[in-house]
Amino acid sequence: MNIITTSIEGVLVIEPAVFEDNRGFFMETYQQERYSKSGIKPIFVQDNLSFSVQSTLRGLHYQVKHPQAKLVQVITGEIFDVAVDIRPGSSTFGKWTGAYLSDQNKRQLFIPEGFAHGFCVISKTAHFLYKCSDFYAPEDECGINWADPEIAIDWPEKNPIVSEKDRHNLKLRDLIPKQLPFQEKSR
Repeated sequence: MNIITTSIEGVLVIEPAVFEDNRGFFMETYQQERYSKSGIKPIFVQDNLSFSVQSTLRGLHYQVKHPQAKLVQVITGEIFDVAVDIRPGSSTFGKWTGAYLSDQNKRQLFIPEGFAHGFCVISKTAHFLYKCSDFYAPEDECGINWADPEIAIDWPEKNPIVSEKDRHNLKLRDLIPKQLPFQEKSR
């Protein structure tokens, strides 16, 4: 397993060890002890699988009172995956980092608590699997507009397919403090 740091501390690209032969391949997608030694310490409590068509953009999503760390990967297809730092007081607040994840490169992205997350599908279709450190809480869900000009994410798709809900997400600057993680409990 190879760990690659990104421009934002704590967000990591993981290249799992892949064992290939004429039958196909085998890889561990998660092994708690090994990942913990690499700095990925959350206990994951929920796995989610989504299917999306080309040009779909999902995000930027996060939870306020129940922030989620995520370990994300692509099962089929290719995506551009993004994490935006929304931790109040962070030196990288409002900054983003991204990685291309695919069934070919088999990379994963670890996103700590306190980040908004989104992805854009590059291939014809994509199956996207992710682990979460807290349960999905719809009443706690919040989002940031994917096209926020101050965050200025360089999405590979300029006219993505976006849900009605995501289309109406606010810009980061328009969120009030209680709409950001870590405001009601100290960490």
